[in-house]
Amino acid sequence: MMDKENLTPEQEADKELDFENVEIHMDEKSAEVSAVEGDYGAEQIQILEGLEAVRKRPGMYIGSTSERGLHHLVYEVVDNSIDEALAGYCTHIEVTIHKDNSVTVVDDGRGIPVDMHESGKPAVEVVLTVLHAGGKFGGDGYKVSGGLHGVGVSVVNALSSFMDVEVRRDGHAYAISFARGITSKNLTVIGDTDASGTKVHFLPDTNIFTDTVYHFDILKHRLRELAFLNKGITITLTDERDEEKEHKEIFFYEGGISSFVKHLNRKKEVINPEPVYFNGTKDTTVVEIAMQYNDSYVENIYSFVNNINTEEGGTHLAGFKIALTRAANDFARKQGVLKSSDENLSGEDVREGLTCVISLKIREPQFEGQTKTKLGNSEIRGIVDSIVTEGLSEYFEENPAITKKILEKSIMAARAREAARKARELTRRKNALEISSLPGKLADCSVKDPAQAEIYIVEGDSAGGSAKQGRDRRFQAILPLRGKILNVEKARLDRIFGNAEIRTMITAFGNGIGEEFDLDKSRYHKIIIMTDADVDGAHIRTLLLTFFYRYMKPLIEHGRVYIAQPPLYQIRKGKQHWYTYSDNELAQKLTEVGRDNILVQRYKGLGEMNPEQLWETTMNPEGRTMLRVDMQDAEDADDLFTVLMGDKVEPRRQFIEEHANLVRNLDI
Repeated sequence: MMDKENLTPEQEADKELDFENVEIHMDEKSAEVSAVEGDYGAEQIQILEGLEAVRKRPGMYIGSTSERGLHHLVYEVVDNSIDEALAGYCTHIEVTIHKDNSVTVVDDGRGIPVDMHESGKPAVEVVLTVLHAGGKFGGDGYKVSGGLHGVGVSVVNALSSFMDVEVRRDGHAYAISFARGITSKNLTVIGDTDASGTKVHFLPDTNIFTDTVYHFDILKHRLRELAFLNKGITITLTDERDEEKEHKEIFFYEGGISSFVKHLNRKKEVINPEPVYFNGTKDTTVVEIAMQYNDSYVENIYSFVNNINTEEGGTHLAGFKIALTRAANDFARKQGVLKSSDENLSGEDVREGLTCVISLKIREPQFEGQTKTKLGNSEIRGIVDSIVTEGLSEYFEENPAITKKILEKSIMAARAREAARKARELTRRKNALEISSLPGKLADCSVKDPAQAEIYIVEGDSAGGSAKQGRDRRFQAILPLRGKILNVEKARLDRIFGNAEIRTMITAFGNGIGEEFDLDKSRYHKIIIMTDADVDGAHIRTLLLTFFYRYMKPLIEHGRVYIAQPPLYQIRKGKQHWYTYSDNELAQKLTEVGRDNILVQRYKGLGEMNPEQLWETTMNPEGRTMLRVDMQDAEDADDLFTVLMGDKVEPRRQFIEEHANLVRNLDI
């Protein structure tokens, strides 16, 4: 901000422009200022009291009002119970989804304080109705907390049609109720009890949320994760919505994050049967690490700070990687596995096939990054480095046979990396686009802005020909693939770069691959997989998605991968025609238009459509239907790709048996 007296006339003009359409948000009292046509004065200033700001701008507090934000409400309440567990006072948490889609969370912690606060209200009422009010901003209430801003439970209250809270502490049971964040029943004593804890029952406000149905599997994943990260705590999830049978799961893991790593590797062949586990404490920072190698060629590292998944990594992850690489090289040279003439193993080499969980408990975490999930505390890098170095050195010395297997795998990875480096040069263009020597022939678009450009990955030359003729050449590129690409789940980078179809895609996309991947270099912001609606088409889609997930994951994370939805049928009656995308749609349309003088064509492949039909049904942005590939749960995604594309047959057979009844349009 510049002092007014130092502004030039041009800066003064810019300063005036800066205040157009300004919105100012505060927590307890949010003043919204809007520049409108006509006079602008005090009457345009709107004061939002208490939790009104939350209801006015819910996305500022929970991210969205869709499915993600809905489930976030449960996480906020559960996190309060987890904080009690971290403080050493809670051992059981019960979460119940009721038939009306309301949720109850019960714990056996100390119970929210009920004595009078200096504001003149009971402390429990203050906690539930005032933003930034809680026991996490000083004092000894909580030394470590997963909550960042202390707005959690009050935000849940503000965005709920009702919230009923019961507190058990000091020999009594207390109750207080709220409606959309406003106290509807004052705190009262409802009985005596020897137990302690808190019970929160709330119903999300349908006026706020676009999606109001809780998904059991989404909640199950987060609660299971919390049970792994907090050794010894029992978390129960119950779903009462099924009329026939109550669905219940109990999560308890005495092994903590070691059990977590075993769970992640349960469908893979492991090199060290028992995970490497070590922990350490420095000052107020607690570090826990569990790691286990498998025979795959990709790494999976999950890092957490105060139970928050730091998806973007940060200083703790950097410290771990540095220490792991150094410790592996030191031991390899000490044991003679690496000769004096050999180059050091790279970080990528020593992490091949590694599954690892890093969990830190920090007094004052500092988060940064686009999604606030990147740890920024500079001192943490050295703390983690020191603890990992000591823990790994001890493990390597005590387990030389297993360590040798791990190092041999890393050396093979280094050799493959060198081969991949040479193969990678084939994908680098001397000019804007040079892939004429590659089998897949790209028909590029003319637009230069990647945000407007899209590329269709098409199965075979026949469909590729129709797509090239039917497309809008201005913004649509076509890349036909000949046959099925390599299953990257079973291959190292050198073999991947040796696959002509994969090289074609890498060159066309412009992003690079693996460690060198750069989302900002994308030549297209939409990558659309367009394959036939048959078993072969589904297999090709799976192979492509496996490749994108393993080596170009940011494409999926940023919503840039799509699956085209071509129609299954064309219905003709006279000069009219319609397209349907399923057997049910076909039956409904036939009932609607009548069955006399009807001609129905079943499309067995995209090549059966002429260019005009393909444009009209599948490629025209005005009328097409596409599925965007989303990745809500990285752990489950990794598990599914391992099952479908990995070496183990038994998990795949089990998957097929469990899902056989869901098969549609099976080729015979």
